[in-house]
Amino acid sequence: MQFNDLKTEHERFKEAIDRRLAALFAHGQYIMGPEVRELEDELGRYVGVAHAITVKSGTSGLELALRALDVGPGDEVITTPFSWISAAETIALCGARPVFVDIEPAGFNLDAAQVERAVTARTRGIVPVSLFGQLPDFARLSALAERRGLFVIEDGAQSFGASQAGRRSGSLSTIGVTSFFPTKPFGCFGDGGALFTNDSALSDKLRALRAHGAAERGQHTLVGHNARLDTLQAAILLAKLPRLDAELDERRRLARHYDDALAGSYRTPVLLPGNSHVYAQYTLRVAERDRLAARLAEAGVPTAVYYRRCLHEQPVFAGCAARGSLPEAERAAREVLSLPLYPGLSAEDQKRVIDALMR
Repeated sequence: MQFNDLKTEHERFKEAIDRRLAALFAHGQYIMGPEVRELEDELGRYVGVAHAITVKSGTSGLELALRALDVGPGDEVITTPFSWISAAETIALCGARPVFVDIEPAGFNLDAAQVERAVTARTRGIVPVSLFGQLPDFARLSALAERRGLFVIEDGAQSFGASQAGRRSGSLSTIGVTSFFPTKPFGCFGDGGALFTNDSALSDKLRALRAHGAAERGQHTLVGHNARLDTLQAAILLAKLPRLDAELDERRRLARHYDDALAGSYRTPVLLPGNSHVYAQYTLRVAERDRLAARLAEAGVPTAVYYRRCLHEQPVFAGCAARGSLPEAERAAREVLSLPLYPGLSAEDQKRVIDALMR
């Protein structure tokens, strides 16, 4: 059994991918080929925004979003301490200071009720992460941002296809960012990402920033990056997009089966009101997490920990918050354990996971 079976995933999409790659090899436009624009049009329609801009990774997308909003030295940006490092490191790469606010324990996301207390005269915006596949309280975060003149950038690297109050991840903030890393619910076969916005001026700026700061070839108005998505990855994503909703439904079905089997014995994921969930990870909370993980490994069941250490406990951000000051995030880092869950996980393998947990 594997934690994520990318080989089986490729087999499910092989015919569609082969057709897309054959067309790509026939025209030979490997950089910014027609598949890139086609994918952006399809992504914008799917998310429900006016503009989708593909980039080489979710991390690149976060940095470009912050730079498009002119974040720089002396600024502060509020984010979560319980996530992959990208949201915080891109704030620091822009010369700003990440300010960590604790999470709410049910959904593992930034606690919107605590955010306003962290706002200072230097605060420019908020970067909430839609962790594990569901969204934080965007209604409350957006209301605060509007009241205090802040931007909101959603780090939706794990939540593409999830929704809140009928609006999809990527469409509820100033700029939404996602990742197409291979293990994401919608992944390519390398690095990739996209940004989403309804602001035409921001869209133009983001497109320039991803292409060396040039809105037109040879006319560089900004200091940018080479952050373009390869046409190859765009072609693969186009092959997979028509079946995305069916894939997400399968993730939800597998999650419900875990819920039903483990209820009363384990603290299973909580689906918050108004949300749909894409279960990028199916994550339990276990008091003696490492002991359980070792027992499952002995039974041949792979698990993963996202994340074992909070960001303010990382050496690079050690001065941003004292250990013990963000208790819910620190408790989650000690307790979370993710189980195998992916489209194609067999009933037999899922039963093996459940049986091992219930012994």
